[in-house]
Amino acid sequence: MPTYKLTIEYEGTRFSGWQAQGNTAKTVQGHLIKAATRVFGEADVGGAGRTDAGVHASGQVAHLRIRKPADPLQITRKLNDLLPHDIHVLRSVRAADGFHARHDAESRVYLYQISRRRAAFAKPFVWWIKDSLDAKKMRDAAALVPGRHDFSAFSDKRIAEDESRIVVVESFELAEAGDLIVLRITASHFLWKMVRKLVAALAEVGRGNLTSEAFGALLKPKAANFQPTAPPSGLFLEAIIYRDEVFDRPLQPIVPVVTDVPRRKTK
Repeated sequence: MPTYKLTIEYEGTRFSGWQAQGNTAKTVQGHLIKAATRVFGEADVGGAGRTDAGVHASGQVAHLRIRKPADPLQITRKLNDLLPHDIHVLRSVRAADGFHARHDAESRVYLYQISRRRAAFAKPFVWWIKDSLDAKKMRDAAALVPGRHDFSAFSDKRIAEDESRIVVVESFELAEAGDLIVLRITASHFLWKMVRKLVAALAEVGRGNLTSEAFGALLKPKAANFQPTAPPSGLFLEAIIYRDEVFDRPLQPIVPVVTDVPRRKTK
């Protein structure tokens, strides 16, 4: 079947995650399947990352299989005409017939936004932490994460017992942007809730409740499960990277928190 690679952005606030669940739950994949079926009669849609309820995406990738070839620009326009306002297909390109959005992906990039102030407009896209945070301590702890580690301490207990907890993390970056602390992590795959638990642990480092050494100990095999989990509101699936692709977007907020106000002119 003709196959197309879709790049999609969505605000996850209203949805029960990406994956269609076969019930009345509103999911991103469910809306895409419904729209594609109306346009093409028969369609298969599969995503590269199964984002949880409330998690957003600025660069989710999905494959679309349909019975007859179609113009990619028309695919984009027709799908967007039928999709709700908080799901948008950025682009469609023809892919190899065997292309699979999830299986062919080599790396996934997630970005998390922590706000140091209460924000009226950005509340659905940040985790507001009232306490003072030491970004340098958080950055030093984050530097311990890249590499091959056992992330059992940062995985949800509901993961199957026989599923590996070993993940190779390519990078974990931190930047400050005004009142935001922005974290970006890149890896081949992630365990369920792994990113949000890592962010929650780094927040404890920033608060001064957890040392870098204690954080590093959580990366060792058989470490006790770290219970706190950061809320989904601040998490974005930023990009999916495939063979021969390079992701070089500067580390910056996806939804910024602007704090500049007019100042009195100086004479």
